[in-house]
Amino acid sequence: MLTPTSIHRPKPYLLHIEWSDGYASTLLLETMRDQCPCAACQGEEIMGQKISFGIKMFKPGMNELTALTPVGNYGLQATWSDGHATGIYTWQGLRALCETHALTPQQLSDLASKE
Repeated sequence: MLTPTSIHRPKPYLLHIEWSDGYASTLLLETMRDQCPCAACQGEEIMGQKISFGIKMFKPGMNELTALTPVGNYGLQATWSDGHATGIYTWQGLRALCETHALTPQQLSDLASKE
């Protein structure tokens, strides 16, 4: 099973993750929040039907990560400054998120030049 070996925030809006197989990636926290795996954010399946909870809400602080807490040996629970803390990012799901949404070196450079 692939697991993170290092997780840190090079900037307040970024998360950098290094994995046990040597893969490394950097994500925008906004992307991580957008992909929150909880039922309220992604909907849930009830009796075979996907139920969505409506339009995504935007709140101050919703993309500001305040904590990442290990959950067993299979993932992390994110706590956001707006109080949202129900999403558990499994290692498998977090790795998929990294592979799909990793910032390129050019994107990282563009973000740095905007500061």
